[in-house]
Amino acid sequence: MSVIEINSLTKDYGSGRGIFGIDLKIEQGETVGFAGTNGSGKTTTIRSILGFIKPTGGSVSVNGLSSWEHSSEIVRTVGYVPGEIAFPDLGTGTAFLKSQAEFLALEDMTRANELIERLQLDPRANLKRMSKGMKQKTALVAALMNDAPIIILDEPTTGLDPLMRVAFLDIIREERANGKTIFVSSHLFEELETTCDRVALISNGKIVDVAEMKAIQNRPEKEFKIEFNAHSDYEKFLSEPYEIARRQEQYSQVTAVVPSDRTGELLKTLKNYNVKFVSELPYTLENHFRKILSEGENKKC
Repeated sequence: MSVIEINSLTKDYGSGRGIFGIDLKIEQGETVGFAGTNGSGKTTTIRSILGFIKPTGGSVSVNGLSSWEHSSEIVRTVGYVPGEIAFPDLGTGTAFLKSQAEFLALEDMTRANELIERLQLDPRANLKRMSKGMKQKTALVAALMNDAPIIILDEPTTGLDPLMRVAFLDIIREERANGKTIFVSSHLFEELETTCDRVALISNGKIVDVAEMKAIQNRPEKEFKIEFNAHSDYEKFLSEPYEIARRQEQYSQVTAVVPSDRTGELLKTLKNYNVKFVSELPYTLENHFRKILSEGENKKC
């Protein structure tokens, strides 16, 4: 049994808005990312997992419990950061964290204090007067201080400055190494690349692809951008036995696709040419998903 199991999940708000027929399973100790633009269905899916909204169809379970029927039990085992943070009417961040600790029956605040220090949070500040970044830090501490076995994060780095974003991603990698089950949504592909085992792409309420990060990072092919000093060399190279993914004749440039085990052969070939530069083009998660979406659009046409 998967820790989080989503089967044919649909939440139809009408007019094409919502999520439709989503299937996704998240295993124990796995970190799964959820990518997509605003309005694509990320938050609706997350709220369904937590049992905050009732599905139109399909089902969601966490540790075998129906999310809609057992929401109050589930939220006690989940560290959750919502996409839109709304604090209760309490004076300070300290008061809020204490109320969360009471709700979770948490007596030892050692972990909370460690997170406060690492995220450089001053919890004594007035909740209503906090900046977006301070509110985000407070929500992150509240979500992680109970050492919950499941962590669900909806755009968790929103409002964080670059240094705090790095500090937070380090914390998530540590939680991953400690065997936590993590589901995190983000529109920032590079964040998901460095923290996740798999990443699901949602578009217009439907999951269109689930990428294995190991497959992305260890592709059997590599792409090299090559520019020649002489246009004659550019034309000559086109006759070499390499797949050409792109030609930019005006710059005497090509993008060559080469099996990973033949990169040395390519460099040896280029010794016979007057090359201005050669650089490997990294294949990223964003590249992969753009390709998937582009192929989907072409099929529609």
